[in-house]
Amino acid sequence: MPREITPQTTDLETSDLVLGYGSKPVIAGLNFVVPAGKITAIIGANGSGKSTLLRGLSRVLKPTNGSVFLNGRDIHEQSTKAVARQVGLLPQGPTAPSGLTVMDLVRRGRYPHQRIFDQWSREDEAAVQKALTLTRLSDSAGDLVDHLSGGQRQRAWIAMALSQDARLMLLDEPTTYLDIAHQVEILELLRKLNIEEARTVVMVVHDINQGSRYADHVVAMLNGDVAIQGTPDEVVTPSMMEKVFGLKAVVIADPATGTPLCVPDIPGNG
Repeated sequence: MPREITPQTTDLETSDLVLGYGSKPVIAGLNFVVPAGKITAIIGANGSGKSTLLRGLSRVLKPTNGSVFLNGRDIHEQSTKAVARQVGLLPQGPTAPSGLTVMDLVRRGRYPHQRIFDQWSREDEAAVQKALTLTRLSDSAGDLVDHLSGGQRQRAWIAMALSQDARLMLLDEPTTYLDIAHQVEILELLRKLNIEEARTVVMVVHDINQGSRYADHVVAMLNGDVAIQGTPDEVVTPSMMEKVFGLKAVVIADPATGTPLCVPDIPGNG
């Protein structure tokens, strides 16, 4: 049974969730609660089910068994627009149609709030302008999305998700293919949104140290299930690295933040 929630909380959880493609399950019997108001980083080896879980949580992929509950109700018993008003999804490597401007893209985030005979409202315009401001794209609103740098393009997609006004954001590898400066820029933006906008953020990340630095909660997946979850200090340990990634590692304190910093223990060194 889904647990009770308080009003105004965007609550997302799974119950005995089974997800897959075809007859073979990728995730089998997963029970997972998204910590509301926190940044959660999902880590794990390739094929562990990270992206599949995100697709299930966002209603893109329908379970073969079990359920995903959004605010206490089965997410697949709710309309697409109702879900989109509560949950924003940024898939891995999103692409925009040629000739689309930043403003056009961000305005698309208001679709869940539109009705057939409604015209563009002041509320819609305010949401779009706020999203552009938060992502520092106001001066680029007329630029074509496919002419932007990688970091700007990611910010444009995040702005679209923000204009949805969804309190929960799901992002699949939001820093993929970006250089280190743009990676930090995107992660700092997500932290700002979490702190100042009270957005719940769930992101799949490959860089364990970035996940450790920016997340309040870390979920390590193995073979379609949660191997361990908790604070970065609880999860990012040498034993987790060996169990989940098959890699011997040394974990030290990050000199800048004090969060766990994972360093591969290369055989023969030292």
